[in-house]
Amino acid sequence: FSSEWAKAYFRFREPYSDLAYALEAEKGGARAILMAVQAHIIKYLLFVRNTEYTHLERLCRISRQEQGEALAVALADTLWAAGGGVRAIICLVTTDIHVMPSGDYKADNFTERIQLFEFSEKAAAQEFIFDHINCFKGEGSHGVILFLYSLLFSRTLER
Repeated sequence: FSSEWAKAYFRFREPYSDLAYALEAEKGGARAILMAVQAHIIKYLLFVRNTEYTHLERLCRISRQEQGEALAVALADTLWAAGGGVRAIICLVTTDIHVMPSGDYKADNFTERIQLFEFSEKAAAQEFIFDHINCFKGEGSHGVILFLYSLLFSRTLER
C-alpha cells in the first residue's frame, strides 16, 4: 500500500455541524472506498435511524457517538453483503505477529499483525465494530486498509 493508503482512515467532519454526516476524503485510491461507505452512512442517517428530526436535520444534528454508530452500521452492512448475507469477517491489528514473512512476502509491520474475527450474525458484527470503532476511525489506525481486508475476507478469495 502507498503512503496515502497507509494514512487513510474514516474521519468525520465536526459533530453538530452542517457537514457532521460527511467523511473527509483525501485524493487517492482510498477515496473510492470512503465514498462507498459514505453512501451507506447517509442511507442509515436518513432512512433507518429513529429520530424526531426532519431529513436535513437528521444529517446535521449528530454527535460524535452517533457518527461512530453510523460508521459501524455502514461497515457492518457492507461486510455482511460481501459475505453473502451469512457472515462477516472483521480484521483488526494486534500487537502479536500472526504471519511470518517468507518467500516473496516483505513484512510491512501491519499485515502480519492482522487478526480475523468471524461473525454469523449481522447484529453481533455491528456491535463488535462499534466496540472497536477507533480501530477504523483513529488517526494512524490504517482504518481503510483494515476495512478493505475485511471486505476481501468476508467475500472470500474464491468469490
